[in-house]
Amino acid sequence: MKIRKSNARVRSQRGFTLLELIIASAILVVLSTMAVPLARLTIQRERERMLRIDLWDMRDAIDRYKDAADRGGFQIKVDSQGYPPDLETLVKGVDVQGKKIRFLRKIPIDPMTGNTEWGLRSMQDDPTSDSWGGQSVFDVFTKSQGTGLDGTKYKDW
Repeated sequence: MKIRKSNARVRSQRGFTLLELIIASAILVVLSTMAVPLARLTIQRERERMLRIDLWDMRDAIDRYKDAADRGGFQIKVDSQGYPPDLETLVKGVDVQGKKIRFLRKIPIDPMTGNTEWGLRSMQDDPTSDSWGGQSVFDVFTKSQGTGLDGTKYKDW
């Protein structure tokens, strides 16, 4: 008879009880609901970091183009004030004494909109304008209408 009791005890101790499974599932649900907002915040923060880097790179390329134009390194349009006619010119480059000088490797993809279309401003445009007059590129901005984690509009960065 002792053999039967020990077999019965072994069978009843195998596996999880329904209560244990419910508690484990509840813990997993709580942990996952805490992880999702944190993941979203991390993704948005990374996209904002990439936006700042891309804007800095393009603005730096515009400044280097203007510096080279002001030194008389290449021919510029009269009304451009030394700024590039478009972003593509920064990528294709200009001829300076027989050498091709490029100011930007490629037009970066806007991390907020997912495409390479950036908002452009010329010296003749109003600083808060969303439309580009087409004369030259003085500044770039994202076309995203979103708001950053710091509360400012992305297009104002």
